[in-house]
Amino acid sequence: MSSYQEAIERIRLVKEAHQAELMGKANVVGVGIGFRHRHKTRTDEVVLVVMVEKKVPRAQLAPEDIIPGLIDGVPVDVQESGRIVPQGN
Repeated sequence: MSSYQEAIERIRLVKEAHQAELMGKANVVGVGIGFRHRHKTRTDEVVLVVMVEKKVPRAQLAPEDIIPGLIDGVPVDVQESGRIVPQGN
């Protein structure tokens, strides 16, 4: 298994362990695995992605709604996705 595949597997395990907790935070609409974005540019770093409807300053969040930058040693990137709604068939 390559180091890239190992990183994805580690992130997948952390995602499974923490997804319910993260989805319970205000403004969170999804949790996945993807690439970190910096200044609207995708990097090559694979991270745990926490999607929020709208990014807000940390100072405006309740302490329990702050998303850490690392979870169990896995880097986390908060990305604004807008509202996510299910599509009809």
